[in-house]
Amino acid sequence: MSDDAKTAPADRAANGPFDESEANAVRPYIDLGGIKVLPREGLNLRLEVEEQTKRIVAVGLDYAGSTLQVQPFAAPRSTGLWEETREQIRQQVRQQGGRVEEREGPLGPELLAEVPVIAGADGSGKRLARFVGVDGPRWFLRGVIGGAATSDIEAAAQVEDLFRSLVVVRGGSPMPPRDLIPLKMPATPGSA
Repeated sequence: MSDDAKTAPADRAANGPFDESEANAVRPYIDLGGIKVLPREGLNLRLEVEEQTKRIVAVGLDYAGSTLQVQPFAAPRSTGLWEETREQIRQQVRQQGGRVEEREGPLGPELLAEVPVIAGADGSGKRLARFVGVDGPRWFLRGVIGGAATSDIEAAAQVEDLFRSLVVVRGGSPMPPRDLIPLKMPATPGSA
């Protein structure tokens, strides 16, 4: 297997994460530009904004006692980005003094990272995070899972299902690979 091969569950086209062309058109998705989210009971949505540019850089989803941060990136038509991205994440986590292991998860290869955080009076603490990624047609969807879904199987299954329900809207305009597909505020009901 070459390093540039696409990495995605074999049933991705049927079970997600979906390309816009594969999504069910009648479902009431929340349109965030590069990502569409299917609303569900107990799901809270946050948009993460870069302070200097005011650009939305990630979608944060709070669900099942867990957090899922997702980012859609443009990718080449024929090759994937997840292999290379995993290597970059590994290096970043190690630079922060964390530990990281690769394992085969329900979505394909994923990284389980233990990252030091400044917490509490003694100033030490560790946070677990699962890094997941799926290469789709001309896009790559990266997810960072925190909270219960890093260790609890039931919460993990719910968050994986949430990740798989996402729709990536790549759009037709040319974009350099690894560029973040633009995200936007959802339209409020009644405003067209």
